Amino acid sequence: EPIDMMVGLSHSDAAFAAVKHLLARGYKRIGFLGARMDPRSQRRLAGYRAAMEAAGMFDPRLVTTTPVPSSVSLGREMFRDALAKVPTLDAVFCNNDDIALGVLFECHRASIAVPKTIGIVGFNDLDMMQVAFPSITSVRTHRYEIGRRAVARALAAIAGNRPEQRVVDLGFELKRRESSAR
Repeated sequence: EPIDMMVGLSHSDAAFAAVKHLLARGYKRIGFLGARMDPRSQRRLAGYRAAMEAAGMFDPRLVTTTPVPSSVSLGREMFRDALAKVPTLDAVFCNNDDIALGVLFECHRASIAVPKTIGIVGFNDLDMMQVAFPSITSVRTHRYEIGRRAVARALAAIAGNRPEQRVVDLGFELKRRESSAR
């Protein structure tokens, strides 16, 4: 519900699709790792929860969040915390790619096989996701196009040419890679 206009995507729908992908690949104990937990991250958590509830697999112990800003090293710590809470964890949906990369590094350090033992999905599809080993599945967002269109709409509104369409949803794409190819 924008105050005026909005260009973006449904973060909850994107998270729902990512978790459904993990479920379809046979993962069952899927954790959510979320840092900063701003409104977008809250929507990603809601989508995760909806997918897990729809599958009858939601367990609040699977959710690990922090208000701390995201980083790769935080992803390592959060994954260790999640495993301590739920040792049977077999996949994680991360609220961004920094966290996902930290999970991958911790799996390498602890000799946890990805994707056989743990599946990983990130969010934003930064370049590092496709060059990681194994490559990391991620939700691709059209961030450049979102910014370009938002600025164009704001400039048009300032000039007195208010766009008719208040909300523009540019969607997302799930980039399936090795980290979830169980």
